[in-house]
Amino acid sequence: MRIASLLPATTEIVGALGRADDLVAVTFECDHPPGVRDRVPVVVRSALDEGMTPAEIDARVRERAAAGLPMYALDRERLRAAAPDVVVTQDLCRVCALPGHTVTEALAELGLDHVRVHSYDPHTLEGVLDGITALGAALDTDAGPLLAELRGRLDAVAAALAGRPRPRVLVLEWTDPPFLPGHWVPELVRRAGGEPVSGADGGRSVAVSWEEIRDGGRPDAVVVTPCGFGLDAACEQAEPVAAQLPGVPLVAIDSASYVVRAGPRLVDGIEALAHALHPDVVPAPPPGRVRQVFAAR
Repeated sequence: MRIASLLPATTEIVGALGRADDLVAVTFECDHPPGVRDRVPVVVRSALDEGMTPAEIDARVRERAAAGLPMYALDRERLRAAAPDVVVTQDLCRVCALPGHTVTEALAELGLDHVRVHSYDPHTLEGVLDGITALGAALDTDAGPLLAELRGRLDAVAAALAGRPRPRVLVLEWTDPPFLPGHWVPELVRRAGGEPVSGADGGRSVAVSWEEIRDGGRPDAVVVTPCGFGLDAACEQAEPVAAQLPGVPLVAIDSASYVVRAGPRLVDGIEALAHALHPDVVPAPPPGRVRQVFAAR
């Protein structure tokens, strides 16, 4: 089966299911399994420029959305040449990935109407796990062993945190302007032994002002997890957050890999965040996942 994965999360899932060798097309953001972009054609690229600040990215996204312009460009000829049997796409967020209707229209224009399209659209952590099962079925692959391993690790975190006090945690999914998290992110905080002070379970992230954040009361910790950015960038973006919320402990996490990407490594993110919130009972994760940026003063 020739698989075109047009979403980083599903590329990760395909790899975790042992089907990476069947990938024939991926996106510019697909970096897991490692090296996948070096051997598989990239058919989706961003319409945004590299090196933009968070405020510049936010402004550009709003401008393009208002003008009805896409956030991503699909290389149709490369997709045709890839000759996929199945294309995996999404309709969860047009800012985060190429929308499914665009893919369907492109396949029709390319004469690839026979290609199966599988949409992966989880809104919660349980939805992610169910989505892994469904994607496995679409690829004629048993996801049972992978799901058992992930659920076992979640159970181990829950057992380690049983009876522990739960710090109040503010999560910022963007920093300029600040965005409160949605979808599965508040649940990640609970699974990691914290109590999210804001955010919409299963919903979309929302922009707020710093005044609104301060009016909500002082959290015990702030987790800076800018959508699509790695750990170093999250640490950099934590500095202006510290200026807005002086004295509050700040934790930065690799959001692109472990928070906003709805794949198996969300469990890695829960383990990393659980260590940041409860370092005395949860083992430290491998380097490069989470880092305390500013301690309480």
